[in-house]
Amino acid sequence: MYAILDIETTGGKYNEEGITEIAIYKFDGHTVVDQFISLINPEREIQDFVVKLTGINNKMLRNAPKFYEVAKRIIEITQECVIVAHNASFDTRILTTEFRRLGYDYKRDSLCTVQLSKDLIPEAPSHSLGKLCRFLGIPVSDRHRANGDALATVQLFKLLLEKDTDKEIIKHSIKYSDQREVKQRQLKLLDSLPEKEGLFYVHNENGNIIFLGRGKNIKQEVNKLFLKSTKRGEKVQKKVHSITFEETGNTLFTRLKYYLELEILKPKYNLIRKRKITDKNFNHNNFLIIDKGRIPEENAVILIENNEVVGYAYTNLAYQENHLSILKPMLTNVENKKLAKTIIKNYLDKNKVGKIIRLEVETHSN
Repeated sequence: MYAILDIETTGGKYNEEGITEIAIYKFDGHTVVDQFISLINPEREIQDFVVKLTGINNKMLRNAPKFYEVAKRIIEITQECVIVAHNASFDTRILTTEFRRLGYDYKRDSLCTVQLSKDLIPEAPSHSLGKLCRFLGIPVSDRHRANGDALATVQLFKLLLEKDTDKEIIKHSIKYSDQREVKQRQLKLLDSLPEKEGLFYVHNENGNIIFLGRGKNIKQEVNKLFLKSTKRGEKVQKKVHSITFEETGNTLFTRLKYYLELEILKPKYNLIRKRKITDKNFNHNNFLIIDKGRIPEENAVILIENNEVVGYAYTNLAYQENHLSILKPMLTNVENKKLAKTIIKNYLDKNKVGKIIRLEVETHSN
């Protein structure tokens, strides 16, 4: 579980700043499950340059709650969560400082989307939130206000989770999550899973992925795994600590992501057979495959250029699909292009997809 947040402050001397606004979105890796947004009376003057930047002034905050009045809600919504923020060291320092003034030792593990985006989107010209969102086609409203920036960070973090094919983000959050009783956790595992198509990841107590599964119904497939009486199945059941999942929205994405991630993750208890690689080409050199996404207003997109698989992404805005310059940075790039081509070619030979859009001119201009 993640608490994606943004904080606006008064500015001023280091560790003497006060919070003027906070927005927190509790995110389970798929959807926002809770939120808290509030102006806060910092009980100190706001620096002039901050007023110009955020538009928040002391008059606006006169009747806003003071930090001690919202402290309990902040503790509750971030309980058992990893804090996610753009420049997380700043936000966590400010929160820790405010709680210290109340005599409370506030500790949460954190992930920084600046560092994650530098690792996963190194080609971006800038990793500041505004410029990065523009580069990725993520809409931002109310820039330099807590709610606008926090919502943009939610969308950015979703994309980073998708591009993180090594699953380092999930492994990090599992490793540092609060430990609960093993039996209790195992009883709750099935209840937390959706009856949707996708992949599931079985983690051991260190957060490492020890088994990767897939199916049209994630909950059903995990239930089958728990009922297996093979040696391999029993070992997975014994070592399972938690299960995360990814909805895919369609069978092509399920197959593609499953086989590509098996190659990358090499989970201990998966039996990985070598696949026969196709030497056949696609019918067209340059095209987009567009299929169902995970929710009604979303599309799943695969880009083929020069008869090679470039990458895949989920889009929810038509202009992201219509402009390759915006689509390409969103793509999760495919390293094993021959394997990806084999999976997609075999699928297209026997199955239909939403639509295929041939590309002519755009692919030649880079």
